Amino acid sequence: MKRREFVVGAGALAGTVLTPGLTWAQARAPQAGADFVRVEPAAPVEAPAGKIEVIEFFWYSCPHCNAFEPTLSAWVKTLPKDVVFKRLPIAFQDSFVPQQRLYYALEAMDLVEKLHVKVFQAIHVERLNLSTAQAITDWVARQGVDKTRFTEQFNSFTVSTQATRARQLQNAYQIEGVPALGVAGRFVTDGSMAKSMARALQVTEFLVAEVRAKR
Repeated sequence: MKRREFVVGAGALAGTVLTPGLTWAQARAPQAGADFVRVEPAAPVEAPAGKIEVIEFFWYSCPHCNAFEPTLSAWVKTLPKDVVFKRLPIAFQDSFVPQQRLYYALEAMDLVEKLHVKVFQAIHVERLNLSTAQAITDWVARQGVDKTRFTEQFNSFTVSTQATRARQLQNAYQIEGVPALGVAGRFVTDGSMAKSMARALQVTEFLVAEVRAKR
């Protein structure tokens, strides 16, 4: 989903992967303004000292985010120990907020690993409309989650605060479309700039190395 048009989909996730041993010096190194943009002023980060924060900005109803999820999940498992990864659900408009709350409620209940991918599947494979609080709550209950506990989390002050902070960080990074990747509060890349989300992950690795080298 995007404010501007992104040309990226499931097919764009294949290819553009660097051959083992092929360095950025041998290939075309990512360029500021083309493959990524600098965030000015820098966005706030929550990673502990000595760690590099990488954020995926996503929206459950975005088909490109759905297509990207398997590739992203596999990539996250390869990250070095000094990289802290987190997902951030965006809200370009108020109608997106229920899905923001869904993610943070699942996180609060330690259910992201169990249900995150299932949310994508429900929307994009089963074609369910999970855009309202009622539809979301009913669906979560059908997954065997206690409806009362989930509703309490969904409507909690903590989840509301997290949703507000997510929108603030989305704006600080100047996110215009998803999926997008933010690095250390300083850089953003996406499929439009990198020409595919697979290469966007490579650009992210390049930016992480840049941040690491300048610490």
